[in-house]
Amino acid sequence: MLALSLSVAWLLLAPLSLWLLVKGSTAERMGAILTLALLEGGTIVMNQLAEDSIPEHSVVSHDLSPTPACDERTPAPRSARVGKALVLTWPAVRRECETAEVTVRAKGRRLLVWVRTVPGPDDRRTVLPVRVKGDTARVTVPLPERSDHIPVDGRSGRRIPAPMT
Repeated sequence: MLALSLSVAWLLLAPLSLWLLVKGSTAERMGAILTLALLEGGTIVMNQLAEDSIPEHSVVSHDLSPTPACDERTPAPRSARVGKALVLTWPAVRRECETAEVTVRAKGRRLLVWVRTVPGPDDRRTVLPVRVKGDTARVTVPLPERSDHIPVDGRSGRRIPAPMT
């Protein structure tokens, strides 16, 4: 509040004081000099108070890119179950991502599947949650209708086997 008051005083009184120094009488000139001296003194005192409030050892922060919480990768599905939804599983790694981007395309009787685990949601892509249980990661992809397609890995072209129960 002190800084705001002082800045308003500078804006109003400094031009008036300068005008009185040029056009005023002797008493007005003395008042203008006194006003400018008080404004300058107030500014010096305020700067000194601001410097005293700064700690001697200040902490400097740098913008660093955050380390990713997980390893983005393209896992090869180990098993796939097709029904009303496509359930894909793969071996989980130590820093498995919590979300995955899954692309599914039907080509004849085959259902081509591409899986990529990603750190989190983004404006440009739709991601699904990944559930990790033990050493297996699982994602459930909703399908528009019940399907009897054969799931195939889109990268390698190999059939993804049904899960062993």
